[in-house]
Amino acid sequence: MEDIRTILIKHGFSFKKQFGQNFLTDGNLLDAIVRDAGVDGQTTVLEIGAGAGALTRALSAAAKKVVALEIDRTLQPVLAETLAGCENAEVIFRDFMKADLPALERELGAYRVVANLPYYVTTPVLMRFLEEAARCEGVTVMVQEEVAERFTAAPGTAEYGAVTAAIALKGEAVITRRVPRTMFYPRPNVDSAVVRIDFEEGRIPVKSKSAYRAAVRCAFLSRRKTLENNLMNAFRIPREQAKAVLSEAGIADMVRGETLPPEALARLADVLCGRGIVT
Repeated sequence: MEDIRTILIKHGFSFKKQFGQNFLTDGNLLDAIVRDAGVDGQTTVLEIGAGAGALTRALSAAAKKVVALEIDRTLQPVLAETLAGCENAEVIFRDFMKADLPALERELGAYRVVANLPYYVTTPVLMRFLEEAARCEGVTVMVQEEVAERFTAAPGTAEYGAVTAAIALKGEAVITRRVPRTMFYPRPNVDSAVVRIDFEEGRIPVKSKSAYRAAVRCAFLSRRKTLENNLMNAFRIPREQAKAVLSEAGIADMVRGETLPPEALARLADVLCGRGIVT
């Protein structure tokens, strides 16, 4: 196959800034990402953003089946060439954020997500899998390096936030490799990293996932305020009730939400749910 850059030029492809298009072309790196994701001949892969098809092709060589969603229809002739001969790969030209995920999952069965995600849509895409997916076994994604640091941050650090806690409910995020900006075409302004998250249902037991999400939102409502004050503001409850909630959850009065590990946020969620403050 010709070099990706040559194929893009041949088909007159123009990069579109609104889609955050930065393509990987290095074969060794692409193969390493496939290995990082744990893809083998039994794996069905969902790729978000096929781009020029380089990662799709590498996934096709290792996986049982690859379904790639791509928002930019002008890439169709490029992908027809780069994926020639990849009989187990299918490209669907659709915006993933508008796709019917339950319907897609019925077609896929159990699957893993592998993607070089556009920076502008990284967190919304991940949150769909965290909150809505029923058949997804895990996610391995290339993201902006500082976002990768947030995904894997420890409680109490500057990087620790609501998305970190949301991930922890379903799995542990691990950075498998860091990727310099020079590995992309065109070159972005930041470095990247590959993050793998293996999903484990019930990893942190909670009475209600929606209550856990509400507890997380409350905890990070304001980093400058105590969790007690955030509880009062988020749920419109008096101070004495907020104190009672914290006490029942085994959380100190003056603690700030961003210092709490996900397990403590789960206890808080269970108390909020048990008291009927959230459902």
